[in-house]
Amino acid sequence: MYVNKVSICGVDTSKLPVLKEQEIRALLKEISKGDKLAREKLINGNLRLVLSVVKRFTGRGENPDDLFQIGCIGLIKSIDNFDVNQNVRFSTYAVPMIIGEIRRHLRDNSPVRVSRSIKDTAYRAMQVKEQLMSELNREPTISEIAQRLSVPREDVVIALESIVDPVSLYDPVYSDTGDTVYVLDQIGDNNDDKNWLDEICLKEAIKNLSGREKKILSLRFMQGKTQMEVSNEIGISQAQVSRLEKNAMDKIKN
Repeated sequence: MYVNKVSICGVDTSKLPVLKEQEIRALLKEISKGDKLAREKLINGNLRLVLSVVKRFTGRGENPDDLFQIGCIGLIKSIDNFDVNQNVRFSTYAVPMIIGEIRRHLRDNSPVRVSRSIKDTAYRAMQVKEQLMSELNREPTISEIAQRLSVPREDVVIALESIVDPVSLYDPVYSDTGDTVYVLDQIGDNNDDKNWLDEICLKEAIKNLSGREKKILSLRFMQGKTQMEVSNEIGISQAQVSRLEKNAMDKIKN
């Protein structure tokens, strides 16, 4: 089921309870005493919080039901580890825990295996990026993110690219009047018909050149010599080399 629908993991989100902060604090105190019913009530009363976090991860190709269940694990961990003596709202503590649990799931279940250190750098870079956006009121550069993290710029680039979801060859790129263009259609192939036909045409065109013209093109474009260097090697003027080169190129183009 999708997140924007009423039901997720068999839970009717329209019927989820919403607890006030005072109720949450009271339940947390009961939980600290070992009250299991209070724990269950607090979990059910914060499922909307999990749902709001899951919505941040839509569009990644993950099943929302799976993310919701992973988010619930983060919620339970935050309930079990919350210190009632701290003057902190429960949601302030729980949201990062839920996000962290979901990110850990995405990191460990990525279709492309990337080292944990690179992924950790990527997620730290994303956090720094959000901080810099708030501070600078604009999109920060890679260099600014790298400077804040005290890591090389190249490491940030590699890390951020490592967590980009792979693209399917059959993902649509453009669709108009039913004529869909897929990623596969935009990938070139060195062995396609056009390439080998062009190669045959080029070989046939070169066959029609004179021996001197072939020699000039070889020295100019295969060995990278200047027209003056070619003129000294062949024993003709630079102007003649230029004229013969131009004539040879015109023959090939025609």
